[in-house]
Amino acid sequence: MVNEKVKVSFELSDILTTAVVLLDTALCVSYMNVAAEVLFGQSRQRVMGKPCSYLFNTHIAAHYLEFALHNRDPQTLRECTLKTMHEEIIVDCIASPLRYEGDLEGVIVELRRIDQQLRLSREHQLWKEQEATQTLVRGLAHEIKNPLGGVRGAAQLLEGELIDPELKEYTHIIISEADRLKVLVDRMLGSPHPQKKEPINIHEVLERVRKLVQSDLPEQVKLRFDYDPSIPELCADKDRLIQIVLNITGNAVKAVGNQGLILFRTRVMRYLTLNRKTYRLVLRLEIIDDGEGVPKALQDKVFFPMISGSAEGTGLGLSIAQSLANKHNGLIEFESKPGRTRFVLLLPISDELKENN
Repeated sequence: MVNEKVKVSFELSDILTTAVVLLDTALCVSYMNVAAEVLFGQSRQRVMGKPCSYLFNTHIAAHYLEFALHNRDPQTLRECTLKTMHEEIIVDCIASPLRYEGDLEGVIVELRRIDQQLRLSREHQLWKEQEATQTLVRGLAHEIKNPLGGVRGAAQLLEGELIDPELKEYTHIIISEADRLKVLVDRMLGSPHPQKKEPINIHEVLERVRKLVQSDLPEQVKLRFDYDPSIPELCADKDRLIQIVLNITGNAVKAVGNQGLILFRTRVMRYLTLNRKTYRLVLRLEIIDDGEGVPKALQDKVFFPMISGSAEGTGLGLSIAQSLANKHNGLIEFESKPGRTRFVLLLPISDELKENN
């Protein structure tokens, strides 16, 4: 146990905003301050006397604390992922040996949560990439569309001059392929129609998607829904929301193949920042599948057009979904590993509170 005089002086840490945990020489919890209670979502009374693995439930963190204790030198661990009672968090962690009157009393662990800063940085990068990609794609699409119309028109004129039916088969191919490319270009350019925003219940959108995909699902692929019924309506274009969810769900269906689970989960987030603007309420829609996952080589490019992990895919689905989310002042994030891929659609429900500098 830690010396009582040390624990009394340690109680002053309650005024700190940095989470601090005190471990004894057996690496059991002797104390933690108020900021640590908030970080882990547990009271100090509940964790007192429990081994450090109760809070630091990763092999890396436990090994790191052991090293700090036995080597008696401060140790720093960057971007450590910890599982709390409610969520996974990412922290920077500093462990320092605690000495009192020359005796080793334990380890002081300081934790600073950084996942919010990492999310904001990643989100800002996604917005910038999406803007640059859309500008490039629209420019290329317009450049392709004009000569494509000329090719199709010339093929029609040539077909009118041909007498041999066998030769007309070639012009049919040119015309049909030109039409197919035009559809592809139009999808890259996006819908020419303005958004029709109206009050929308997100669960009506998800039920519509369920009906659209259910009939074509293999028997061993299951859809599950975890809805928060308290989510208020948001102002959005219903058809475009359906397209966003369908595009993400289509990828999930391909990923699970003939057997698997796809979960739809809705939650409300409060005071969340999107593209440097803070909103009072934000919809969080998660679409999670237990398929093979996105290959690591593609994970930095999944929202780029013409990038696909499937030989049959055009690589436009996620790019279009991200573009439509951006038009609603929202964003799509994702994380993936074999057996679990999660796409997260974030959409403002209420007006922004302020613009961050």
